[in-house]
Amino acid sequence: MHAPVILDIAGTALTQVDRRRLKNPLVGGLTLFGRNWRDREQLLRLCLEIREVRDDLLICVDHEGGRVQRFRSDGFTHLPPMRALGELWMTGGEDAAMRAMNAAVACGFVLGAELRSCGVDFSFTPVLDLDHGESSVIGDRAIARDPRVVAVLANSLAHGLLLAGMANCGKHFPGHGYVRADSHAEAPVDRRSLRTILADDAAPYGWLRMSLSSVMPAHVIYPKVDSRPAGFSAKWLGQILRGRLGFQGAIFSDDLAMAGARFIDGKEVSFGQAAVLALNAGCDLVLLCNQSTAHGQKGRAVDQLLSELAQAARRGEWSTSRASAARRLALLPKTSAYPWDELMLNPQYIQALGLIP
Repeated sequence: MHAPVILDIAGTALTQVDRRRLKNPLVGGLTLFGRNWRDREQLLRLCLEIREVRDDLLICVDHEGGRVQRFRSDGFTHLPPMRALGELWMTGGEDAAMRAMNAAVACGFVLGAELRSCGVDFSFTPVLDLDHGESSVIGDRAIARDPRVVAVLANSLAHGLLLAGMANCGKHFPGHGYVRADSHAEAPVDRRSLRTILADDAAPYGWLRMSLSSVMPAHVIYPKVDSRPAGFSAKWLGQILRGRLGFQGAIFSDDLAMAGARFIDGKEVSFGQAAVLALNAGCDLVLLCNQSTAHGQKGRAVDQLLSELAQAARRGEWSTSRASAARRLALLPKTSAYPWDELMLNPQYIQALGLIP
């Protein structure tokens, strides 16, 4: 079943409302935030609760390292911002590149293994945006300015995640690093040509087409290519990402609650309308975040999205996809996770900790 919606929950345990939403056949997973965390025991218990509702739900989190790391206490390793990997590469010396690659593998393995020990399936990482020095929201989340360095170190990070049994997500296609505006608060516009973007910011996506499990497009408008943000553009997702660059994995929308997703074709759209537009453009999965707690509405926006999406399907405005369903299921871990106490004694994990910058 194609279950495209990734939603959120309000607290540290499931409520009856959460359980009802998670049972909806259109829901394919959820994203956890800092408010869903108290300690490791609680997080594991929460993930087990989710599994009891449905064992095919994808439990996700934004856990990159640096300032984007949801779980930071009770033993979780404080991972560096990804810029630290690029800086290690640039330190010079004959083995600088190899040390940076080893550090990236280590970061990916520790990140993935710790999350999986607590029941989390998937993290939205690595960031493939280039460090143009302009973006207010990307900043030190970017590995480097050089797309070749970004691709090599992101590939190493993805290898570390794979060693921990976790898939990966390259973001934000085709690149968010050039624009200053934050797409959480406004709709950024990148006026460069397609040729320039493909040769620079988007280059890692072509080079890593065999390594990336999934991709998240940017809520950025590139008017030389399309008037719609990339995540709502069949040109960007179908013709370029899947066609020209050959990517075959899952495509997530970025959060539909962000300002960059609220105005399409010059008019304001509802969350349900945005979801339909994103899915029809080529997304397999759509995220709606932080609505379970928004403005005291107790998640009414989530229920509205699910209702609108079901109605759109009945009207023939959107249809389910077996290929999209398979891509979501492919992101679920295929191996058993180490229990936390065993992980702490695992030689590979101990070695990885020593390699993190």
